[in-house]
Amino acid sequence: MSEADCIFCRIVRGEIEAKVVYDEDDVLAFEDINSKAPVHVLIIPRQHVANLEEIGALPDTVVKRLFEAASTVAEKLGVRDGGYAVTINNGRDAGQEVFHLHLHLMGGRRLGMP
Repeated sequence: MSEADCIFCRIVRGEIEAKVVYDEDDVLAFEDINSKAPVHVLIIPRQHVANLEEIGALPDTVVKRLFEAASTVAEKLGVRDGGYAVTINNGRDAGQEVFHLHLHLMGGRRLGMP
């Protein structure tokens, strides 16, 4: 999939509306439209990389900012103290549906591991 066709790249460019909860130069976070928890946010690099195998294309500072943004978003949305999960689905067999690297931040209820 090209950047032109990528739904997350289209959100970054403002072509598709999203409920943005965090916005900075290199990282964007917005509510997941297919929420699996009371708080379910997607955190993405603005630069298109399809998955973890391509993460080396991102500057180290951007990779670090993805995880720092997770903490900031968790605090902003009131789930940091109670706990939250951060997951990355990498590849079709792992459930990755949009091939633009993204972190799922979920919280607001007790979460379990499958």
